[in-house]
Amino acid sequence: MSNTESGMQSRQIITKAVTGKGRKFSQATHSIQPPDNISSILGCWIINHQYEANRVGDTIEVLGSYDINIWYSFNQNTKTEVSNQTVRFVDQVPLSFYDSNARVGTTEVSAVSTQSPNCIEATMAGDGSVLVRVEREYYVEMVGETKVNVLVAPGELDDWDDKGLDSSATEATADFEDLDPDLVIDDLND
Repeated sequence: MSNTESGMQSRQIITKAVTGKGRKFSQATHSIQPPDNISSILGCWIINHQYEANRVGDTIEVLGSYDINIWYSFNQNTKTEVSNQTVRFVDQVPLSFYDSNARVGTTEVSAVSTQSPNCIEATMAGDGSVLVRVEREYYVEMVGETKVNVLVAPGELDDWDDKGLDSSATEATADFEDLDPDLVIDDLND
């Protein structure tokens, strides 16, 4: 039976929905040049993480920066300093889901850092620099206008009153309004 034979019709509705999403885990190695000839690395951490997301074709580009702080000793391990260097990065996040029906020019893009940049290793290189290995992960979403097909039953909204709905649903809602929110039941098995 077709839609017209059953009295049902379909309509296209334009609505906002998630039209794309993806996730990317990445590692990067940065070469940092401390100002002094270092003896040993005492610690490495990342601060001031900032990022934004933009749509580039069928991918989301996460552009950002963070500061790499390296605590090191020098002068034959008799003095310490902290070296700070800002690093910029670009991560291309492919979309694992993409709605090709999304209307062009209506998309909003967002990114969430599911794993903030973290130093997993800092080692001294032969040229006096420090190699810092960093891992990070981003989840991205694209929200835009898209078309949705829905089935529509003929009739007017007032027809719902005639469909045999009783007032018990309204009465049940009123009963819940009278409940005491501070009431605690300790043991239901008693």
